[in-house]
Amino acid sequence: MGQQVIHRDPEIYSGATVFVGTRVPLSVLFDYLKAGESIQCFLADYPSVSKSAAIVALEIAEQCADRWCHSYSVRWRTCLPAH
Repeated sequence: MGQQVIHRDPEIYSGATVFVGTRVPLSVLFDYLKAGESIQCFLADYPSVSKSAAIVALEIAEQCADRWCHSYSVRWRTCLPAH
């Protein structure tokens, strides 16, 4: 997972996190998935994003969520900030 697939630049899409080499915000991928759409549907609508880039971006998000959860107390099998 050494390739950079997402980045932020204040000059691109108002500084939103986008897929490298595109103006496609990472949030769009999450919007598709939250709406029940498949990665294939996202890729068909945004052909400038490769399947491998989308998968790596999801792996990065997974790692970030794992780190966040481990830095807080885990209660009721959900991640909640410790009080």
